[in-house]
Order: sequence, then C-alpha cells, then structure tokens
Amino acid sequence: MTHHRILIVEDEIKIAELLRDYLKKASYAVSSLHHGDGVISLVKDNPPDLILLDVMLPGKDGMEICRAIRKFSTVPIIMITARVEEIDRLVGLELGADDYICKPFSPREVVARVKAVLRRVHPEPDTKRLTSGPIILNEETHQVTVGEEGLKLTPSEFGLLKIMMTHPGRVFSRNELINKVQGYDFDGYDRTIDTHIKNLRKKISSRLPGQEIICTVYGVGYKFIEPPP
Repeated sequence: MTHHRILIVEDEIKIAELLRDYLKKASYAVSSLHHGDGVISLVKDNPPDLILLDVMLPGKDGMEICRAIRKFSTVPIIMITARVEEIDRLVGLELGADDYICKPFSPREVVARVKAVLRRVHPEPDTKRLTSGPIILNEETHQVTVGEEGLKLTPSEFGLLKIMMTHPGRVFSRNELINKVQGYDFDGYDRTIDTHIKNLRKKISSRLPGQEIICTVYGVGYKFIEPPP
C-alpha cells in the first residue's frame, strides 16, 4: 500500500517534529522543510499529497509560497499560523489554501484535518460521476469539466461543488457546508465558506459567463442551480 506523502513546512523544529511523529503514527510518509526557500522547487520536482504550510517562515513566507504553488498545482494546502486575526485567515483562503489551523493546536486535530482533506482528494472507489448541464464532476478522478474544458479546483472547492451538485436546488447553510466539506465539526467562522464559494463562482463564471450557478439565499446559505445543457 502506498502511503500518502505529507510535506511539513515549519520553521519551529519542535512543532515540525511533533507533527511528523503524529502523522507517521497515522501511517503517513512525512518530510519537512524549515525554510521558505526551496519549497516551490521541491513541490514541482517531487509533489507531495498534502502540504502543512506555516505562514511565518524565513525566506519566502507561507502566503507567497501558497500563491506560487497555486499557479501550477492543486495539491491540498493546510496553512498553520500563530496569527488569529480573521483577515490573515481570509487572505490565505483567497490564495487557494484548503484549511487553516491556528497555534496552539492539538496534533490530533491536525491529523483529523489531514485525513478529511485527503478523503476529498482520494474518495472511496464506489463514488459516482455527476452531470449537470455542461458541468461534469468525476469524484474518482477528482476532475471537473465544463463543456470540453477542465476546471482547476482546490479540494475544498471540489467538495463544495460536489455536495451542491448532488442536491441541486437545495439550500445549504454555511455551517452545514463546513461540516460536510471539511469532514469534521469546525468551530471557526462562516467567512471560510464564503471565501471558497467566491473562488468557485469566479472559476465557473470563466467557463459559463452570465450564468448564476451558485446562488446566495440571504440569511440562509447557498444553493446550486442546474445550468442549461
């Protein structure tokens, strides 16, 4: 069995070692870097299955690294930071991060979040293909196409689209989407989902201009409207 490979980018050695130990116990293959420089080239040459990326790093910081990686890869990224301000979290999500963990944290919580994100990327084999108008979502290959063109989505964006495409017309609250997509009870803020929805809408509208596929139901949440063929 091939173990998923996790890259830890964390300059605090003790934290990196603690995360490494817990992830290895969970049967992951783990490597680590303690400096921001060199991360991008490593991901290009030997892409991991998931990155735990600290925001504050010597050399290139986590935000800069996340922005650069998203130009060529949809590898899942969970950002780790000591900053608790909402603006820092939202900036990370805008850049394409899939999740955000604030220090201090429980190593078990980190492992749970890693498992949840990887489940979205590598679903169980009995999953299906969803079709709605020109949009086709294949959970086995983790690919979305609109017409003949592929749509490059992060794991969180893919999970949101899958949930809503499975139940077109149904209104999902923000908390419901957080729990269904993140895969655990998340005590964070609703703006997490708002940011992912904003990014997802932008990508879909680039393929289906002028069509409102994901609608806001004010005071309630979001729903998926099936586009015409």
